[in-house]
Amino acid sequence: MKIIIGFLITVVMFIGCSSKATDMDVKPKLVVEKSLANLALNDQNGNAHKLKATTKKVIFAFSKDIGHTCNNFFATKDAKYLDNNNAIFIADVSGAPSLIRSMFILPGLKDFKHTVLILDDKELSSGYKKNQDVEKIVVAEVNDGIIKEIKSLNTVDELAKEIEK
Repeated sequence: MKIIIGFLITVVMFIGCSSKATDMDVKPKLVVEKSLANLALNDQNGNAHKLKATTKKVIFAFSKDIGHTCNNFFATKDAKYLDNNNAIFIADVSGAPSLIRSMFILPGLKDFKHTVLILDDKELSSGYKKNQDVEKIVVAEVNDGIIKEIKSLNTVDELAKEIEK
């Protein structure tokens, strides 16, 4: 019996530590001249969104702190601020345990008047994070769904200038 239990524990440890893809296998999704046209995510209210042809800026927050910074900034603006500036905001919550996401993060995001697209799949998220500074606000400038430029910003002042230009 001890052998079987030991074997099961070993198997569970290997399964828990294994991954479908290593970081080296992940192909970056935020690359200049690459398309974001197939980007489709749900917002904080569960509504599906696709990248619009008119979208010019895609703003990513990959860390909790950056997400709070961006949400706090957008909360000071009109509810249509992002739409009026042809921008969308994506918050990556994939690193949080699912229980924390469902009990605290997602209900908290519903309080915002601005739209927050939710990136909650670790595998999908890893492609967007690859080669990016996840501790900064990442802004992809797009034209007809094609990435033209990627910037890493430090402050909300820089973000406002980038969105409003």
